[in-house]
Amino acid sequence: MNRFLILSLLFVFGLYLPGLVYAQEQKFIPLSKHPKNDTITVITPDTVKQLDMYDVIAKLFHKKNEQGGDSVGVKPVFSIVPALGYTLQSKLALTLAGNVAFRLTPGSKISTITINTAYTQTKQIIIPIQSSIWTNDNEYNFVGDIRYYRYPQSSYGLGSNSNIANEQPMRYSFFRFNETVLKRLLPNLYAGAGYILDDHWHITHKKVIDGAPSDYEAYGATRSSRSSGITLNMLFDSRDNSINAEKGFYGAVQYRDNEKVLGSNGRWQSLVIDVRKYIRFPEGTDNVLALWSYNWLVLGGRPPYLDLPANTWDPYSGTGRGYIQGRFRGAQMVYAESEYRFNITRNRLLGGVVFVNAESFSAAPGTALQSVQPAFGPGLRLKLNKVSKTSIAVDYGIGRQGSRGVFINVGEIF
Repeated sequence: MNRFLILSLLFVFGLYLPGLVYAQEQKFIPLSKHPKNDTITVITPDTVKQLDMYDVIAKLFHKKNEQGGDSVGVKPVFSIVPALGYTLQSKLALTLAGNVAFRLTPGSKISTITINTAYTQTKQIIIPIQSSIWTNDNEYNFVGDIRYYRYPQSSYGLGSNSNIANEQPMRYSFFRFNETVLKRLLPNLYAGAGYILDDHWHITHKKVIDGAPSDYEAYGATRSSRSSGITLNMLFDSRDNSINAEKGFYGAVQYRDNEKVLGSNGRWQSLVIDVRKYIRFPEGTDNVLALWSYNWLVLGGRPPYLDLPANTWDPYSGTGRGYIQGRFRGAQMVYAESEYRFNITRNRLLGGVVFVNAESFSAAPGTALQSVQPAFGPGLRLKLNKVSKTSIAVDYGIGRQGSRGVFINVGEIF
């Protein structure tokens, strides 16, 4: 059975696997992911009042929570949340998440700027700043992604056949600048262009345990690397809410062309195809079947090792739940995931999910896709904010070759 058929079967039927448990690695997600098509009005199909953590805290102090529907206007609304988190890669992490939400005009979509700093048990420093600014009548959308990492992280070789025993500890500093301008062509359809810079420096690595040459050394070990290029982008987004969608479709395509004239170490091109579908299932309930396909392909040239496609290095840091960040890396990445989201309590304070994903990677450019690596598991969702539909996620899971653990984060994965 070919790999694409296996991926498709896991994608469609994964929700029905019994005994689901999985682990994931994910960098920290801010209190609310930057919206692209927001409708954050609370809808309740019955008479049970929705509750969130603000209601619970207010009740403890005998206060009334005044949060209602969409209250974001032209005046900026600020939020700051300190938290203690955990991921497979970082172990314990102290985070400080903050955001500002506003509308440039009363009729435009919600614009957001988020910053989410973290210092981890493995001595990682993580500082991402993400923004999504909508102009009057949503004619333009300016999307930004700026990151600084001081990042100890291991590599395990190229391809999805790589063995976890071949761990190679690495350290590096990383800076990203990415800005995209999208213009509306039709309702929900946008097109535009952007610029992206990925800069790595102070790259160091240790030999693998048996002393044999690693894939990183064979690919071309360097002390630094830089990829600099333009992007061409298409977006279609009909989701009812970009933070936690219950229905709608999202499709994005990005072509990236890195050129030496722009400061890149070498010339290379890539294509990212990101497709998501949200279906209420069964119809008439609040339960949601969420489907995701993320394909990251090197079209030409030879990217630096650390700029090759890798799990959990997508913009939302969500691919590959069940495996530590960077566990799989290669020139071609094919990924599929399905997740079933349901309420446990009628007031939506507590919910749950079950999910399954599968991914396949090639090794160096020009090589074929290798074996499919699945991961799966259950999770709990505690409603943090009923207005934005943001939840605290607690997941436990397992992948192959002993990958397992608990992960806590704020926000849905996709």
